[in-house]
Amino acid sequence: MEFAFTDEQTMIGEAVGGFFAENATSERTRAAMAGDGLDRALWTAFCAELGLGGATIPEEFGGAGLGMVELAIVAEAAGSRVAAIPLLGHAMTAQAIVDGGTPSQKQKWLPRLAAGEVICAVAYALDEPNEQGGAISTTLQFVPHGGAADLLFVASVKGAWLVELGGQGVEVERHVTMDQTRPLVTVRLSGAPADPLGEAKAAHYGAWSAGWICLAAEALGGAEETLARTVAYSLERVQFGRAIGSFQAYKHRVADMKVAIEQARSAVYWAACAVDEHSPDAPLALHSAKAFCGDTYFECAGHMIQLHGGIGFTWEHDAHLFFKRATSIRSMQGSSDWHRERIARLTLGEAA
Repeated sequence: MEFAFTDEQTMIGEAVGGFFAENATSERTRAAMAGDGLDRALWTAFCAELGLGGATIPEEFGGAGLGMVELAIVAEAAGSRVAAIPLLGHAMTAQAIVDGGTPSQKQKWLPRLAAGEVICAVAYALDEPNEQGGAISTTLQFVPHGGAADLLFVASVKGAWLVELGGQGVEVERHVTMDQTRPLVTVRLSGAPADPLGEAKAAHYGAWSAGWICLAAEALGGAEETLARTVAYSLERVQFGRAIGSFQAYKHRVADMKVAIEQARSAVYWAACAVDEHSPDAPLALHSAKAFCGDTYFECAGHMIQLHGGIGFTWEHDAHLFFKRATSIRSMQGSSDWHRERIARLTLGEAA
């Protein structure tokens, strides 16, 4: 398994890093938070200028034909700026269609997803949907960006469907949630027309693999940025005639952040490589990346607030944006405890 980036992957990292650093500003993110949590102009520019809206979509459907490593590179850059874009739902839905969609579903949706014309959301049905005559009825909770989405990928134990949210039988209830850059909604489907994917099992695996990698990589990027901003602040802030970064206790906390972040980096790209190479260790790597990276981001964001002192607690400072996103990622698509339980079952079998 090769962990070094290729020249092409390095170029992608530089391009997306520069794009989000320039365009995903705090002002734009806060403006999106005041609306539906989506910076549509940023998402359109990302898809049009970089052509990476369809990073993992095959070239025959207008995508870039890349893999999970490249998706992780993109998500890491977006996460470093807490970008208010629908990357998570987009990546999951695209991969579900690529892996489990019928030829007609691929032809209908993948070119539009690659162009960024469709906003996607994903939901998992805890109770099996009632399916009758090509329509489903169910209540879906905690749907990220569901209030702004055009297309919903619905997964359950037994099936997988695509639902157009502008159609009949769809009711969306918006909520005030902690992470306003990725607001959650409740979607109620009452006889809503639904298109079942051809291979539900393959669609599930593709979607959750992309989702866990996307969240883990976002967490990695966010943790890196909390460290960078904390170090920069430590060199500027002076107390008792010295930069606060020169104090031993401060340096120890920053060093702990750095060590955890490097471990998180290994976890993200191990998982991405494992999925791309169809390794039998892929499930173990995916659960490990999601659990470890989510916890690392949460801890680093907390350290950022504390090491910035009083200013870090204010609404005007961006530290709270990172902390809220970190808290959201930690619990989204399986808590860290849930993923560690899956790791135990994979490694210990019945002994778990």
